Amino acid sequence: MLDFIYYPVSFILWCWHKVFGLVFGEANAVSWILAIIFLTFTVRGIMFKPFVNQVRSMKKMQDFAPEMKKIQKKYANDRQRQAMEMQKLQKEHGVNPLGSCLPMLLQIPVFIGLNHVLRMFTINPYGGPKTENYFFDQAGVESYVHAKLFGTNLGEAIYTGVDMVSGGNAAAGFHWSVAPVAIPLMIIASIATHLTARHSVQRQNPESATPQTAMMNKLTMYIFPLGVLIFGALFPLGLLFYWLANNGWTLMQQRLVYTRIDKEEEARKEAEKEKRANLGPKPGQKPTAPRPGQKPVQQKKNKPSSGGQVKKAGSPHGFAQTGSSAKKKDANDATAESSTNGSKENGADVPGLISDSTKKSDRKRR
Repeated sequence: MLDFIYYPVSFILWCWHKVFGLVFGEANAVSWILAIIFLTFTVRGIMFKPFVNQVRSMKKMQDFAPEMKKIQKKYANDRQRQAMEMQKLQKEHGVNPLGSCLPMLLQIPVFIGLNHVLRMFTINPYGGPKTENYFFDQAGVESYVHAKLFGTNLGEAIYTGVDMVSGGNAAAGFHWSVAPVAIPLMIIASIATHLTARHSVQRQNPESATPQTAMMNKLTMYIFPLGVLIFGALFPLGLLFYWLANNGWTLMQQRLVYTRIDKEEEARKEAEKEKRANLGPKPGQKPTAPRPGQKPVQQKKNKPSSGGQVKKAGSPHGFAQTGSSAKKKDANDATAESSTNGSKENGADVPGLISDSTKKSDRKRR
């Protein structure tokens, strides 16, 4: 039914087992463990680009989180309008909400496919000895069955009986002989799950925190690792190695991608800062000449008003005097001065004497 998942997974596992089988031997457990680990790395390498897009999408969503809160508050009573405004805001910022879920969704089929392929090494639904398992022939099946790690087969689990995750034809119940190998792997896988979730939560913007986000953070940081520690008893050893490798890759990938995005963000901020600094004049810099075709900027001057009025300097009231009135005043002053000089010459300043011109004028008036 899910052969479109089982065949690709078994093919990648077959390729890596052939590679490491040339070094350690095909029946060696190390060859199978490394094949499972590098199967994980191959799948995660294919999903590297979607993971980077996921991180960038989450970063953008954190940047416009205040706008999302405003929309939620504004349309609190209208869920349909709120959803429409959210979609519009995400479209403006170029964010795809499904992009953040894609890497996780792609890992689920791989987990299911690998679990099924490892189980089918020892299960023959048609009865009789197992002769093939998807891309593996009978020799590959026998090499997996006889591969043991510290005396434990890779297809065995602490507890068998749950058909979905149990491996092999072992009798239902607890198999404590597997515990010395499985329990350390379960503890390490649980710690790796917690560290991975914790590193991701630390990257979140506090302003974008919501009650739903806080609940999801607690689930990923504490409940999921606890689930790995408890339900790991149902997984065969090969699947525990897959889980451990998957979390180790995720932790390394997060550190690498987050560091790269932080450097890009710092470079972008520095470029914007330098651009703003280049737009303004530098200290002591002379103003640049106008460009060709640019109109010169004229400075405002105190222009005389219509009629030739000029503000008199020192006037307490600031009244304006015309140029013509100033000329008349100068002429009157000159006339008065000349008449004074003339009267002095005719003896007008001598007491008791009157000039002839004055006498004549008096006679005419009579």
